[in-house]
Parts: sequence; structure tokens; C-alpha cells
Amino acid sequence: MSGNVCPECGSTKLKKDAEKGEIVCQQCGLIVSEDEMDFGKEWRSFDSDGFEDVARTGSPMKYVKLNKGLVTVIDRRGADARGNKLSSKSKAQMYRLIKWHKRASISSSMQRNLSIALTELRRVASYLNIPEQLVEAAALLYRKTVKKGLIRGRLIEAVVAAVLYTVCRTYQVPRTLNEMAEASGLTKKEIGRTYRFLVRELKLEVPLTNPIHYIPRFASELNLSGEVQEEGRKILEEAIGKGLISGRGPTGVAAAAVYIAGLLKGERRTQKEVANVAGVTEVTIRNRYRELKKRLDIEVSA
Repeated sequence: MSGNVCPECGSTKLKKDAEKGEIVCQQCGLIVSEDEMDFGKEWRSFDSDGFEDVARTGSPMKYVKLNKGLVTVIDRRGADARGNKLSSKSKAQMYRLIKWHKRASISSSMQRNLSIALTELRRVASYLNIPEQLVEAAALLYRKTVKKGLIRGRLIEAVVAAVLYTVCRTYQVPRTLNEMAEASGLTKKEIGRTYRFLVRELKLEVPLTNPIHYIPRFASELNLSGEVQEEGRKILEEAIGKGLISGRGPTGVAAAAVYIAGLLKGERRTQKEVANVAGVTEVTIRNRYRELKKRLDIEVSA
């Protein structure tokens, strides 16, 4: 029989009692169903202070935290549950308890490795202004790397930098190897070697870096308008369509496109300024500029 009909009297006047989790027939009073799931909101609150008090769940799980956020945290505020201040003796006991609690949570070598790596991950990500969602993805990828035993014999800093570089390329938020090397204090060679090792061992599918994704960043740092960004994007789209960027570094091509777009829109920036923002040499920009200008028949008044 249908769930919308009372099995006792056949009435369709059924009412759901959200508080008791029951469906009751209004005609004969039969409880048609019980233990119903509450599909309502997690809480009902009409002021900013009430959200934390009435929520039924805790904070979401975070891979960037050592214990994914699922751990007891002892507060350092120096007061009891009622807000009364603790005596100096009780405070000393609490601080000792906090110290041993932290030591107990980092008991194995894997936990110690994760503790160091996740701290380094947050530091490098903050230095490079990498979004929080990507930091979470990088932390998850690092945990997979540890689980597979791929970090043995490798620098933690190198693996962290390689993981962040991989995630940035995957989610099309480009950061160059030069930037990763500067942030982590390692060489490009070391990070590149570790990156290739992780891609091979974890069988990752990392897309090629599209130079178009560098345009907004370069234009923003050079204080160029949206029109210049759009013009630079069009130049690169045409260059990609004609196969002109094959074998060329994406940052150099993107920098040359921004330089040309600035000239076309009357917002000229020197090659030195563009080179400093893009992290390439002026020679590279000159070479890419000449190639794009010649192959795309662009008329530029230098």
C-alpha cells in the first residue's frame, strides 16, 4: 500500500510530527510510521550568538590538520566550565596535561612526519597565496604519499613543494617551479625530480600548463585593465590554435602576450617590468614577442 495512505482507514490525511519523528493519520490517529529522519536544517537560530550553541555537529574534517580535526583539544584560557578562574596550582596541572596530551597525539614516526609536513605545507601555501581548497587537496595527496611509503629517503620540504605544485597544475591555479623553489628554499631541479617521481608512482594525470591561466595574475600585478587581459587572452588563443606555443615555456609566452596587449591598448609596460613579474628574462620576452608579432601579423607601434 502507498506510504501516503493510512493502512487502517484508507485516509490520505497524514501529518508528520517532526519533533517525535512520526507520521500520524489525522482521521483515526494511527501512527503510520515512526523513527522518521529529520530533513530540516541543522539548526534554527535567529541571532549570530545562537549558532554554536544549538548545532548538533562539530567542525568539518580537515586534512590539513594533524588528526583531521577529530581530536580532543584542551583549552588554554585558564578557566573552568563555568568561567571561574583556576588557581595557580590548577593552571600548572592543566599546562602539564596539555603538554603530555600533545606528545601522546604524535606518538608514531608517521605522525611526526605529518606534523612537520603539514606545518610546512601551510607555510608555503601562505607564502604563495594558494587558496584553502587547494591546501586541503595538497594535504590529502601528501597523506596518500605517506601511506604508500614514497617519502622514504626524500626531503619533506621537497615532497611538500612537489605536492603543492601538482595540485596547482591540476586545478589550474598556476605557480611556477621558480616560485616553489623560492618559497621552499630548494632548487628547481630537486622539486622537479620529486614531482616527476610522484606523478609516476601515484599514476597522476596532470594537465599541461595553459599560458592563458597566467594572464590575470600578470595583468593584476602590473596594474593593467580588464581590456588588456582580454586582448592577451585572444592573442594566446590564436597562438595556441596555430600551434605556436609548442616547446615554449608557458610563463614566457604569457608574459609576451601581456606585453603586446599592453602596447595595443595604450597601457605600455617595459619588458623589464613584465619580466620581473613573470620571473623570466627580458631576452625570453623579446624572443616570444617577435615570434608572436611575426606569426600572428600583429601591428604594434613600439
